[in-house]
Amino acid sequence: MNPRTLFRTVAVAEAVTWAFLLLGMFFKYVTRTTEALVPPAGAVHGFVFLCFVVTTVFVWINQRWSVATGLLGLASAVLPFATVPYERWLERHGRLARAWRLAPGAEAPRNPLENLQAWVLRSPLAALLVAIAGISVVFTVLLIVGPPGSSS
Repeated sequence: MNPRTLFRTVAVAEAVTWAFLLLGMFFKYVTRTTEALVPPAGAVHGFVFLCFVVTTVFVWINQRWSVATGLLGLASAVLPFATVPYERWLERHGRLARAWRLAPGAEAPRNPLENLQAWVLRSPLAALLVAIAGISVVFTVLLIVGPPGSSS
């Protein structure tokens, strides 16, 4: 999967999970009919949110985005549905390449972050397992801490 397809897929998934979470909140707070959707919607959205953050940083390194462009990408995940317009903006401005810069046989890494990205691209299965483990640990810690405003 190339940077463009990866980013687009995760950006759309992040927006879809926002819709799921907002639907759950609508039923809980507006119609007051059920709150059953909020926990699974919150969990799925939280997981996809973390995946979007990791994907944004990964593509940021590949594309050599400016700090402002990268931070705007991270901020887009905080506003409901903003990841999709952000992805479209990147595409219109040619900031989503169709190939990985540091893939095997391509450019040589020049700094520690690029070394990490090159390892991921050269050892995708090992990197996927490490990423799943890392995201799962963060996700678990966040579940233990609880949602914003909750008392322990």
